[in-house]
Amino acid sequence: MQIIPLLGNSQRLDGGAMFGNAPKLLWQKLVTPDVDNRILLRCRSLLVVADGKKVLFETGIGAFFEPRLRERYGVQESEHVLLHSLQQAGYSDEDIDSVVLSHLHFDHAGGLLSAWNADAPPALLFPRARYYVSKTGFERSKAPHPRDRASFISELNPLLEQSARLRIVEEANAAAAAAEIGDWLTFHFSEGHTPGLMMAEIRCGSRSGIYASDLIPGVPWVQAALTMGYDRYAERVIDEKRLVLEECVRSERVIFFTHDENWPCGRVQRDESGRYAATGMSIEDWLG
Repeated sequence: MQIIPLLGNSQRLDGGAMFGNAPKLLWQKLVTPDVDNRILLRCRSLLVVADGKKVLFETGIGAFFEPRLRERYGVQESEHVLLHSLQQAGYSDEDIDSVVLSHLHFDHAGGLLSAWNADAPPALLFPRARYYVSKTGFERSKAPHPRDRASFISELNPLLEQSARLRIVEEANAAAAAAEIGDWLTFHFSEGHTPGLMMAEIRCGSRSGIYASDLIPGVPWVQAALTMGYDRYAERVIDEKRLVLEECVRSERVIFFTHDENWPCGRVQRDESGRYAATGMSIEDWLG
């Protein structure tokens, strides 16, 4: 098995929005904002090559936004960075067998689309892949609440459905869906950040890690009480994080980070007061 972190397009978003009701005096000790109060966020995907299959977890924000919206949402690059990262790893989007999406917010699913072109509508990439998304998450993207409507891509759902390669995952069929991809994969579900967020537990020999997506997007958010302004249900996020973090401590499982500025994964510790923290590391260090 190979586990390869791949950088996609990065963003700069308002630090206050990313840390919810935490005061700036607290969160600026964890990350450094720019003059516009924005912090740097990676959109990191994870490529797993196992049993002759190539499986991509998340696709990042991509480059589908028109220039005006690209500026609004702080997207730093105009080209589709994930495609370049795939190429550097020796692959193209045409080589991918499965794409697993934790949810369909644009900074996780936008990379499914081709880069913005004023003369052509967006096209769906990864032409051989099955696209895995939870049923609740897909339904949410089709009928979002006004509070999170702007987080979804209206053009994406029809393209996914028309592809005939969309695989809807429910808790009742989650084990079978994961088995289609590989016996090293298990799906878990979360509701706090967005309904139907689908987390992936990836096993590599005796080691395992969980791709917690926006439930725990980076090292700073391992602190259980830190939530984002983008979370739909902040109290539920805290409860769900505690369950994941406690299991990580118990089983020495790592967390794979999608938005951390520096680290693709981290090992979780809990101190005597019950406070959680994470030590960031590379995939190579984790695998030893």
